Amino acid sequence: MADPAKRLPENVPGDFYVDETCIDCDACRQIAPNIFRDHGERSSVFRQPETPEEARRALMALVACPTSSIGTSRAYDARAGVEAFPERLDGDLYFCGFTSESSFGAWSYLLVRPEAEGGNILVDSPRFTRPLVRRIEALGGVRTIFLTHRDDVADQAKFARHFKARRVMHADDGAVRYGVEHILEGTEAARLDADLIAIPTPGHTRGHAVLLYRDRYLFTGDHLAWSPTRRDLTAFRSTCWYSWTEQTGSMRRLLDYSFEWVLPGHGRIHHASVGEMRAGLERCVAWMISVG
Repeated sequence: MADPAKRLPENVPGDFYVDETCIDCDACRQIAPNIFRDHGERSSVFRQPETPEEARRALMALVACPTSSIGTSRAYDARAGVEAFPERLDGDLYFCGFTSESSFGAWSYLLVRPEAEGGNILVDSPRFTRPLVRRIEALGGVRTIFLTHRDDVADQAKFARHFKARRVMHADDGAVRYGVEHILEGTEAARLDADLIAIPTPGHTRGHAVLLYRDRYLFTGDHLAWSPTRRDLTAFRSTCWYSWTEQTGSMRRLLDYSFEWVLPGHGRIHHASVGEMRAGLERCVAWMISVG
């Protein structure tokens, strides 16, 4: 629970606030951008909710916060935030919410598919919370868990046990240690089924991989995201734990694929035409080469 005694002075007066335990994961700013802002290494409330919908978005940010750093000075019914997840983003694509501190607030996604087409896919892991689990059960459960890399595994083992799901992960990020059932190796793309392609993208970590669904949704982990500052696709130079050179090469190989959505674990989601995505990816590769 957020502590009013630790309320950050950058918050504007009012019911909602962020306390000093904030880890600057960006989740609240993505979920409720009209309420929360980045004031430098932490988030704060720059505008209090004025409508029921804004209050609902603020409550969604509150329950999604990985460190329980968002609080209210009076009682609110948090069910409005809890019941919003998983949140539909597009078609059968959902954002899970309930981010985990162990993955620094990384986003995870649920892709709902008929059993005949392979069943539902959980991409990376949220917190294992009963309300979320019940909602996922109602949507058909989880058949496969795709883990992009070792940073964002969170409660994957609990989800795998509960749903008896098969996990997919690259060997170079500790898949054996996690007990993963389907282990990727090397740098060649692997087709998981008729609609899913796993693409190894070493760089952020040695065994990082992304997942492409029907040439539309690209689940990118910590490899590729949209930058609201640069207004373009980007990679994270300061958090490249393995090799920037390898990551640049991995980014270049993504030019062989088509996609309309970039769905990262960290950074912003982006939706654009295939042509716009390719142009943005080309600029990203050129920028990566320029910064070395």
